[in-house]
Amino acid sequence: MDGDALVLCEGCYGSTDGKTAHGLVRFTRRYRVRAVIDSTLAPADAGDVLDGRHRDIPIVASLDEGLRISPPPTHLVVGVATAGGKLPADFRGVIAKALERGLHVDSGLHEFLGDDPEFAAIGKRTGARIRDVRKPPPRSALHFFSGKIAQVDCPRIAILGTDSAIGKRTTAWLLVQALERAGRRAELIGTGQTAWMQGVRFGFILDSTVNDFVAGEIEHAVWSAWNKARPEFIVIEGQGSLIHPAFPGGFELLGAAKPDAVVLQHAPGRREIDGFPGTPLAPPQRHVDVIRLVSGTPTIAITVSREGLAPVDVAAAARDLARESGIAAIDPLADDGASFAALVIRHFERPR
Repeated sequence: MDGDALVLCEGCYGSTDGKTAHGLVRFTRRYRVRAVIDSTLAPADAGDVLDGRHRDIPIVASLDEGLRISPPPTHLVVGVATAGGKLPADFRGVIAKALERGLHVDSGLHEFLGDDPEFAAIGKRTGARIRDVRKPPPRSALHFFSGKIAQVDCPRIAILGTDSAIGKRTTAWLLVQALERAGRRAELIGTGQTAWMQGVRFGFILDSTVNDFVAGEIEHAVWSAWNKARPEFIVIEGQGSLIHPAFPGGFELLGAAKPDAVVLQHAPGRREIDGFPGTPLAPPQRHVDVIRLVSGTPTIAITVSREGLAPVDVAAAARDLARESGIAAIDPLADDGASFAALVIRHFERPR
């Protein structure tokens, strides 16, 4: 644990832009999350607002209110993932005030806070550290694809999606944790800034890595997890979607991680691509076809996001998807991932 954190998500906790905050509220090994800052939803419990599960993490209206929580917070974490990774203008005053109070600031934005002269000067004066999680490592620290992925001798499951901000990381963690509860050793390969903030042991940040090294970093992360932890399963967090116009993630994951199976996350209640109103979301079958054509990897399950669905409609949506695709469709949240993990175990343990 790095410390006790306030998560800054002003005006965004109720939207997909707040997905970093959502992930930290659900689970993190890196911080003890004490509160979420969003005056538009305060006062409330962050878990109740997120998914109806009370988590004793209050949503507060201001930094001052968060600082009154005991024990005193040590960190302010920027909890938004905005288009282009830009810092919302109204966050500046909160961040400056947090640094003045000596709080360390962690950010996963593409706009590097440590390079901002005002923030850097305050941090230097107060001793508060600024970590820009998406700042690329030096070229000398990067890995080029070598073929050592062939040494990895356990099943690899890639969690891809039909859109961005559709729940791929959450589903990946659910699977890892459910496999562990079933007595299986599993590791998650994190590929984004939120997974880093959640304390993933193996991974890198795909969208801030120089393109020539993306495949090598994927391979190295998977190989490192196998070499150091010897898991029975490796689960790989997807990014964007294969056919998203702005975030066409996943091709490198299929090529470099060489997954043995894909799980496809889909939101039946979503009609348009995230961030592009008027652009219809492609059906899951198109993604399944692309995955098969690109890599030959089987899609063994479609996981259903509850976004936009009434609770009573989730099971019916899963049945419809299974009937239309001929692939098992499952709500991974229904039993904390137990059925999902059982499906994965059965797939790899049946005679082939």
